[in-house]
Amino acid sequence: MRPGARVALYYAPQADDPLWHLAADWLGRDPATGAPRPQPELPDIADVTADPRTYGFHATLKPPMRLVEGAAWTDVLDAAAEVAAGIPAFDLPGLSVQNLDGFLALRETTPSPELQALADACVIGLDALRAPPGEAELARRRRNGLRPAQEAMLARWGYPYVFATWFFHMTLTRRLTPAEHAVYRPEAEAFFATALTRPRRVDDISLFVQDQTGAPFTLAERIPLRG
Repeated sequence: MRPGARVALYYAPQADDPLWHLAADWLGRDPATGAPRPQPELPDIADVTADPRTYGFHATLKPPMRLVEGAAWTDVLDAAAEVAAGIPAFDLPGLSVQNLDGFLALRETTPSPELQALADACVIGLDALRAPPGEAELARRRRNGLRPAQEAMLARWGYPYVFATWFFHMTLTRRLTPAEHAVYRPEAEAFFATALTRPRRVDDISLFVQDQTGAPFTLAERIPLRG
């Protein structure tokens, strides 16, 4: 990995899942190949999806992190494989398009203790490889205000939304105005409707890499759950 690169551990749908392909079209980029994809013909969709397009379609398990000095890609692979070895595959709850503090995201329709346990294990399992966040990153995390529990998570784990403050979400847009919501939510619901009726399993976790600041995250490795 290049100096300054970041790595993250995500849930991402399987490559043969229609949701994976539809999300790549919605966001305008295939995170496995990096290739651009034609987006739906909606007003300003390139701008509305710019932030989630950079990160690739996913649900965060271990948030993006830089590696401690001396750590290598093989260390990341080994740590992720150790996490995966202790987690059995499980059914993902049904998903729906939801308003998440102004953003549109796919979220589960029923709580999933298995998802929470997976995210917790990923946060713990890779943390020894995580370099502490710099002051600029900390300031960025705090700029919209954090609750005390979120501040505590940021201080300990480098990210405010882990463990008790974590929530499953697969982001589809930036924060929208009410007028944009009136356009984009029904369009997203229709666009993903058929794919969201399909049952799916969480049977692997995915390592994504950002080679340098500002570059898009790309899917580097899928690691099967073997618990």
